[in-house]
Amino acid sequence: MRRARTARTATGVGALVAALVLLAGCSGSGGKDAEDRAEEEPGGKGSGPRLKIGMVTHSGEGDTFWDIVQKGAKRAAAKDDVEFLYANDKEAKGQAELVQSYIDKKVDGLIVTLAKPDAMKAVLAKAADAGIPVITINSGAQYSQKFGALTHIGQDESVAGEAVGEELNARGLKKALCVLHEQGNVSLEERCAGVKKTFAGSVENLNVNGTNMPESQSTIQAKLDSGADFDAVVTLGAPFAEAAAQAKKDSGSKAEIDTFDLNAEVVKQLKAKEIGFAVDQQPYLQGYLAVDGLWLHRVNGNVSGGGKPVLTGPAIVTEKDVPKLQQLTADGTR
Repeated sequence: MRRARTARTATGVGALVAALVLLAGCSGSGGKDAEDRAEEEPGGKGSGPRLKIGMVTHSGEGDTFWDIVQKGAKRAAAKDDVEFLYANDKEAKGQAELVQSYIDKKVDGLIVTLAKPDAMKAVLAKAADAGIPVITINSGAQYSQKFGALTHIGQDESVAGEAVGEELNARGLKKALCVLHEQGNVSLEERCAGVKKTFAGSVENLNVNGTNMPESQSTIQAKLDSGADFDAVVTLGAPFAEAAAQAKKDSGSKAEIDTFDLNAEVVKQLKAKEIGFAVDQQPYLQGYLAVDGLWLHRVNGNVSGGGKPVLTGPAIVTEKDVPKLQQLTADGTR
């Protein structure tokens, strides 16, 4: 794996680098046995009353990315002897209602995503009034501090998009289709905007219905069939890479398929050279560090990153990285 050339480390995060490397190393080499040991011997016991932490995300049904986030969160919860609660809703209104339900349960900490930040502002103000600390993950980093969160954990989406644009340049590509699977999601919009910023060629955005994969596939195929002569298709989530690859096959297109995010299927596609490259934002770390960060804050007042964003990506991975990625997906950390 290699770090994206445009990646910028956020102020105050340098002290966490060693910890991130250590965690990544453990997840890559420790395997299931290491995780089982962590769950059997939680490190938080004896440190005070057992804490309850709730996570609410914008995940739709069947999005494997969030399975990996949850796996990291659950491992940290086991280590810290934390009761971990998880809920998701693809609709912003539903997300806010779920956050309110956790406030009503008097959780000791909240982890939320800000894919559609306006819908979350009021309920996060209520969390603050209730004295519940919040960490945001994955999306909406620019709103995190404004909404009173301790910190944000994830990748800088604009930087990630810029890295993709540069990688497309390096591959000599000229015309890219950027596939957005959720309209109004600020992080997805930032990714496509970042691609457009650094890509020397042209970029066209395409909105698809991310909750209906067959429809998404047919929409991508229709665009490839349109004669627009795309030589690259960039999907913004791992599950959509497979749909794009099938759309390419059915249309007879020669476009290269590239994607943000990883799962086991993307690793297989990288190995088979059905995908050119993928962007790894380390979702396992996002879940793990968020739970651990809230536990540390409640126990002794620590704030990860000193209140600045903690970056978990981006890193560009290709078929050369497949052997390592296969082990990580088998462990459930990618």
